[in-house]
Amino acid sequence: MARWNPARGLLDHVHSKYWRHRLQDVAEPNLMREIFPYDEVSRIDFDHKYLIPSPSKDMLITDTTFRDGQQARPPYTVEQISRIFDLLHRLGGPKGIIRQSEFFLYTDKDKEAVAECVNKGYEFPEITGWIRAKKDDLKLVRDIGLRETGILTSVSDYHIFLKLNKTRKEAMDTYLATVKTALELGIRPRCHFEDVTRADIYGFCVPFAMEIMKLKEESGIDIKIRLCDTLGYGVTYPGAALPRSVPGLVRAMIDDAGVPGELLEWHGHNDFHKGFVSAVTAWLYGCGAVNGTLLGFGERTGNTPVEALLIERIGLRGASEGIDTLAITEMADFFEKELGVHIPRNYPLAGADFNATSAGIHADGLLKNEEIYNIFNTAKILGRPVSVTISDKSGTAGIAHWVNAKLGISGDKAVDKRHPGVVKIYKKVMQQYEQGRVTSMSDEEMDTLARRYLPELFTSDFDELKAEAYNLAFHLVGELVERHEIMSMDPGRIEPALKQVIEDYPFIQFLYVVNAEGKKITKNITHLKYRAKYAAFRLDEDFSDRPWFIEPMQNGKSYLSDFYTSKITSALCITVSAPIRNSEDEIVGILGIDIRFEDLAKMEQDEED
Repeated sequence: MARWNPARGLLDHVHSKYWRHRLQDVAEPNLMREIFPYDEVSRIDFDHKYLIPSPSKDMLITDTTFRDGQQARPPYTVEQISRIFDLLHRLGGPKGIIRQSEFFLYTDKDKEAVAECVNKGYEFPEITGWIRAKKDDLKLVRDIGLRETGILTSVSDYHIFLKLNKTRKEAMDTYLATVKTALELGIRPRCHFEDVTRADIYGFCVPFAMEIMKLKEESGIDIKIRLCDTLGYGVTYPGAALPRSVPGLVRAMIDDAGVPGELLEWHGHNDFHKGFVSAVTAWLYGCGAVNGTLLGFGERTGNTPVEALLIERIGLRGASEGIDTLAITEMADFFEKELGVHIPRNYPLAGADFNATSAGIHADGLLKNEEIYNIFNTAKILGRPVSVTISDKSGTAGIAHWVNAKLGISGDKAVDKRHPGVVKIYKKVMQQYEQGRVTSMSDEEMDTLARRYLPELFTSDFDELKAEAYNLAFHLVGELVERHEIMSMDPGRIEPALKQVIEDYPFIQFLYVVNAEGKKITKNITHLKYRAKYAAFRLDEDFSDRPWFIEPMQNGKSYLSDFYTSKITSALCITVSAPIRNSEDEIVGILGIDIRFEDLAKMEQDEED
């Protein structure tokens, strides 16, 4: 429309919105004390303007686990960052639902981590940076070769006046100068509107966003805006007023500042338990992406959990679109077991007991049909079968379900709640509560009771050690018979190799090679303390009647004996043997190994300790 400009004395044809939303360069900060009194709980104001949802087309997720997430915990190592980045790649799937992940760039370790992740060659998540609104910081982005970086552009008067000690105009000029420098370097800027939920939206934020959009049009380079709810003040209530209204903030950027929804991101904190719902609401009102961290790590109360956003997005869109939900459980396991992070047991989707129930009537329902009390098929979607937490309310049904879930028993093999062993466990549990116990039974306590009263369901420690011994023996003999020295059937080459093996594996009692007639062709390869005892075994000793020789010669497979007591050392042993083949795959001999089981068990225990 035509508007008279008295300063120039002529008609200036501009869009009326430009005049309506000009920068208001106030002399004193507007701290909105009627909403944020500080000495009292902040107020939620209403203007009763109701906005219509207009959901984002793509509903993307961006990640800040390595930037904001690291501000709430000890820094990750490069190796840990690399592993977490792999998990983010899997979680977001081939379509890049987790579109980007931002990194610090300041230290040598930061740069090494970026290089490590760039070298993986993943299309998604794209690696982006984060810098202060300083031109010198842009050199870090350029030197490391990133195409996009976040730029800290604080927008509330709390930050502009009280932290930066600037006026609004001075702050905007500084921010825009940094953005222009980024554009000149060919870097996509992402302006972080920090503390937007305490800012003057139409006196600073919208005019600033409009100037950013002008630079976007002039440069032809997309410039993003991240709306940062730094203190978690955002609210989603219908009719809530700015600056706290999440729908109002998103629509102000789109409708009044002219920012395309796909160039908007929401970054929220959870100070008032609203972080997640605010983020999803931003999607529903047109914000193209929501920023979060794995498990919600972030300053103070944390950020929006990425894993929760993934599940919510599937619900909103009705399809997974390549999201790997099983990786949520792998991620939680990595954080707990590798990083030592304590995830609360009731933490949604990732806690040890998030899908567990302790009520007996609920457990009885789970036994009949788990859909009655489970949020969805957690075994299929998250790799987490539904479970129960045992207490005095669990009943025999709860105990039976705990046993079946922990041991993976189903169908006809499932333990019934009337099983005598289950009844005995129930009585033992109830004795503790009758004596005043108030806490639930731990998995360790239940495991002890189940092993005592349902021993037939468990593999003993001895059986597990036997299985480990068998696996190790098979692997060892299989690797040895493929070695050229052994295949040569030349004792001069074989014996040095076997001596090295017995040095490397002290649990081996005796090593030997016999030819196709069962005649031993190697000297006695054993430990010094046993050499005298094996002196009776001479070269050319005939072993053709032994099972460890006969079976491999007949079927061409490795042989493993049962446990036996060695006549030579009186130790509990097993014997493993395998055929030696020449280049034409003909069996030319047998390699045998006698293993002292007790020594092997001690070695396994030492490694665990």
